[in-house]
Amino acid sequence: MYKILLADDEGIVLDSLKFIITKNFGESCEIRTAKTGRQVIEISQEFVPDISFVDIQMPGIKGIDAIREVRTFNKKCQFIIMSAYDKFTFAQEAINLGVIEYLTKPASREKIVAALEKAMRVIDQDRSRRSQDLMIREKLEAVVPLIENGFINLMLFQEDVEPYLDRYRELLNVHTDYGWIMTLEYGETADDGTLDNPVGSSVHLQKYHLAFREIIKEFFPTAIIGSVMASHVPVFLPHESPEITYEERIHAIESARNMVRKLKKQLDLKFRAGIGNIWPMSEQNKSYEEANKSLRVDKSSVVHLKDIKMELEYAPDYPDELERQLFAYVIKGDKNEVIRTANQFFDWMTENYSDYPQSIRTKALEFVMWAEREVFLKGGIPYGFLYRKDYLDNILACSTYEELRRWFIGKMCDACRNMNNVKEEKETTTVGKAKQYIDQNFSKELSLEDVSRYVDISPYYFSKLFKEETGQTFVEYLTELRIMRAREMLRNPAYSIKEVCLEVGYSDPNYFSRIFKKVTGMTPTEYREGK
Repeated sequence: MYKILLADDEGIVLDSLKFIITKNFGESCEIRTAKTGRQVIEISQEFVPDISFVDIQMPGIKGIDAIREVRTFNKKCQFIIMSAYDKFTFAQEAINLGVIEYLTKPASREKIVAALEKAMRVIDQDRSRRSQDLMIREKLEAVVPLIENGFINLMLFQEDVEPYLDRYRELLNVHTDYGWIMTLEYGETADDGTLDNPVGSSVHLQKYHLAFREIIKEFFPTAIIGSVMASHVPVFLPHESPEITYEERIHAIESARNMVRKLKKQLDLKFRAGIGNIWPMSEQNKSYEEANKSLRVDKSSVVHLKDIKMELEYAPDYPDELERQLFAYVIKGDKNEVIRTANQFFDWMTENYSDYPQSIRTKALEFVMWAEREVFLKGGIPYGFLYRKDYLDNILACSTYEELRRWFIGKMCDACRNMNNVKEEKETTTVGKAKQYIDQNFSKELSLEDVSRYVDISPYYFSKLFKEETGQTFVEYLTELRIMRAREMLRNPAYSIKEVCLEVGYSDPNYFSRIFKKVTGMTPTEYREGK
């Protein structure tokens, strides 16, 4: 079926064209008519013709102008111009608009039929091409997920990936050498806040797998998506370079958060996303392990490995809590507690592994070097290549466990003492660095994004961390600092209220007054006057 629009201001011409078309093409054509350029445009919007016969000279909007307008919303229509004017300028403009034929009135039946057949051939070819494209697309929709899943399994779970990588990359149009893994965990919320019911959730997710894939690719167009595995789905994201910029990382986190929200809304399941670091293509299993571990360590909806400190996994009988206490006391500089916990740990080693002196020596050396590394990082002592040149000789010279204990406790106490040498320096934790930066810059325009960029973690995670460690939000802390400084300045009559406002980081005096009153219960003027 072809939809044909006939446009001419002469009724006899329209009737003649309808007769010729019906006689030669029967019921394969649906015909509509127009007598003005305006009608051509309006009917084309509603009827969407495949072929249009248009007279150049019509009342109101000229035929050539009507064609130009229709072209803005219907690129596929085949135009055939009929005109009593055999003018070169009209013909030239018609060519520019993609008109398939230019017929001079009166046109013979043969020319009209030939023009229609020519237009129909173009339409048939285009329809055939679109049909083939759709067929190929349908096949790809079925095949691509299988290829993507094979690619993910190759990278994450096979040892020798190099012989097969290039073929998969060619099939999936992946031209980078690096990338990272995002693990999507799904399920139903359990009482402790974790995601539960993996079997039921997997069945539910399989029913909506196509929608699931489409939502992921909406936010991450280059994503390669693995299959549903127990309670999670691995997703590979190609990356051009071995490093990710701060802006790229924040964009990835925000995109993942929006994606998780949409997945939850559309699929009626809870989702979390863990993001690993960038690794070479052949080492994506490392990024996968990082993404999974980040989900275990932190319960946020989206967790990037760089935003958290990873935790080790310990054997069931290992006193990991005692180990954590020992190094916490070293970092704190508490010598008495270091001696107590170090002795407890040494007792555990000798009570449980007295037949393994070399392992006990190794663990003692490991702890000492670990403690000293903390001191090195804090700047308590300068690091030198020969700093530990006699350590092996010393521990091998210990003939009894008590001699080894004395060496071990002595070195741990040395690390504790050196740590105390840097206690007067500013706290170097993320929040400590952030507070120091805020204290130095609160008089400027300062946003959460500015501070999170300075400490190199995402705004979302920084906001969460800051509240956990200080008990205040970033805005509350900044406001308190500014109002405290404003109070000091208001006690000095040499400063105008506007000067105080600008000095503490507010550009709008009215806004400053509202904030000041909200915090203190008084306006700046009332505070100055002692009311």
